Amino acid sequence: MSQKENKSLEELPVSQIYWKLFKNIFVISACTFGGGFVIIGMIKQKFTEKLHWISEEEILDMTAIAQSAPGPLGVNMAIITGYRIRKIPGALICTLGAVLPPLITVSVISVFYNQFQNNAIIARALQVMRAGVAAVIVDVVINLASNIFKTKNVLWIMVMIAAFVATVFFKVSAIVLILICSEIGLYYSIMTGRRK
Repeated sequence: MSQKENKSLEELPVSQIYWKLFKNIFVISACTFGGGFVIIGMIKQKFTEKLHWISEEEILDMTAIAQSAPGPLGVNMAIITGYRIRKIPGALICTLGAVLPPLITVSVISVFYNQFQNNAIIARALQVMRAGVAAVIVDVVINLASNIFKTKNVLWIMVMIAAFVATVFFKVSAIVLILICSEIGLYYSIMTGRRK
């Protein structure tokens, strides 16, 4: 990684921060297949591991907020990332970077839909891409779970395991789980605040 790439937010001019936000979110959105969890992994890799602009704990919090908010998870995560780094202007720039690639792709596909629909090569390519997406999603799950275990907070670990069991074995809706987990988090925050 070049020294220029590794500069902190304080060392960069505002225009360069905006450009890096737009460019990185645009590339992530353009090169991501498989939905929001893949985008979360790529945002973590870029903004936490390479640029060091966001901490791992913040990525976990941002992921929880993005899942709780209405709308596509990937776009929500991009908006929160932009807001975390440069408030409202950053959120707007990241929104533009996140929605432009799918908008362009869908527009092109809609023009050539009939040709794509019956093309065996494209059908095979999409099947192979699904396998890659599954691998990336498993990687994201492992990384997020390991971050929960690193907190050594018994409550968070138990909530994570209970949510996994409820989803896999009892087919509990993700919306229900998010609401329950947010209530647990709110109650925990209130109780912790009272103790302090």
